[in-house]
Amino acid sequence: MGLARWALSRTPDLAFWKLLGSGSGEGFTPVPDTSVSAVLCVWPDLETAQERLRSEPVFRRYRARASEVFTVFLAATQVRGTWSNSQPFQAVATPDTGDNTSLKAGSKKGSECGPVVALTRATIRPSVALKFWKRVPDISAMIGADRNVAFKIGVGEVPWLHQVTFSIWPNARVMADFARTSGPHASAIKAVRAGNWFSEELYARFRLLDHSGKWKGRNPLTHLELEPAA
Repeated sequence: MGLARWALSRTPDLAFWKLLGSGSGEGFTPVPDTSVSAVLCVWPDLETAQERLRSEPVFRRYRARASEVFTVFLAATQVRGTWSNSQPFQAVATPDTGDNTSLKAGSKKGSECGPVVALTRATIRPSVALKFWKRVPDISAMIGADRNVAFKIGVGEVPWLHQVTFSIWPNARVMADFARTSGPHASAIKAVRAGNWFSEELYARFRLLDHSGKWKGRNPLTHLELEPAA
């Protein structure tokens, strides 16, 4: 993964990128899984993304050496916060609203407009890292038991301190129901806010444009109906 930095920094049209490791199990654990890695890339449009991933040597090398490759193509619809002191995602128009207005959790507008992807990224303050990770196993079990979530994984840049959660849901209503449910996830959010556990954080919501490849022998998103591009 580290050897790809030089190639990625010189890849045409690649505006932002991150190399990410993963945790074991569902990914939401402090124990790393060295067999699973992720590459996050920001491109100007879907067609460019698909072409660069197909043709650039760095991505061809990844495919040649991997036993599986699973790719999702997304368009941001709601963004707040920063990642490495920058704002990598630009919200685009959504089919249901006609603009890029942010939708609040639980809003009826857009709640049935197709798959929704959520990404959170946080820099955990070292002084509270132990408190944070003590709560993670219960949250991991909760999301792992939720049959509505189509895909989920925890990844990160720096183990234990820079964490990313990534999940795909059939629609915004189902995702909001999970976020509102009382339990380990809700209590952890309250503790984070009350204790100011993060020195930097970003939340982004995306529309699922396309997907390809396999994850654990299958494509977990084939049952989701994609919305047409705006």
